[in-house]
Amino acid sequence: MIPPDHKETYRSETENYDQLITREDFQGNILREIERICPPDGLDILDLGAGTGRFETMLAGRATTLTAVDLSHAMLEIARGKLVELGAKNFHLITGDHRSLPLRSQSFDLVISGWSICYLADWYPETWRGELDKAFTEIRRVIRPGGRVILLETQGTGFKKPTPPPHLTSYFDYLQEAGFQYSWVRTDYHFTDLDEAVSISRFFFGEELAARVRVNDWIVLPECTGFWTKTLP
Repeated sequence: MIPPDHKETYRSETENYDQLITREDFQGNILREIERICPPDGLDILDLGAGTGRFETMLAGRATTLTAVDLSHAMLEIARGKLVELGAKNFHLITGDHRSLPLRSQSFDLVISGWSICYLADWYPETWRGELDKAFTEIRRVIRPGGRVILLETQGTGFKKPTPPPHLTSYFDYLQEAGFQYSWVRTDYHFTDLDEAVSISRFFFGEELAARVRVNDWIVLPECTGFWTKTLP
């Protein structure tokens, strides 16, 4: 079974994607781990690959400024709606690419990116290392001296312990070679019932995982999320 095309998902399935992410991390472990690594209060924060505003809803009330960048304008419009509903006024939403950021140098204290930079490795199998080099050159340019970088990536959907996807192994090795420190937390999905669990799992992860969800009665779908962190000089 061919897995879903995530490029097309991000272009045209924004509402379904937002439904998926609202089911993840019912334990609240993502924010706790961010706070442990780098308390966000009073910082100028850049979120790369912001999508529909997962981090924005967590951080807008605590950051001094919050800038969200994503390739998808449609995704950012959903994020905008969430932020307006929260009454946030300290945010900027920008359509852009990790490898060429339309942002001033040394503007941010914290750069965070979740489940996004990995696609430079996944979608560019022949040039992935060069694409990642471009992205990290831009991150180094826009961050202030002593600023922090936090990357979040999947460490296995449907697994209770880290089980990294094989096609991302070289990317994770790249991060280790670049001096990033690693930690992980559970960020399980919690669905309203089994039918929803199967439907949403199929939409984003494909038929094979949806079948496992059905067989295991996974209203709570295990997920492991890795954190890669680095302080830049």
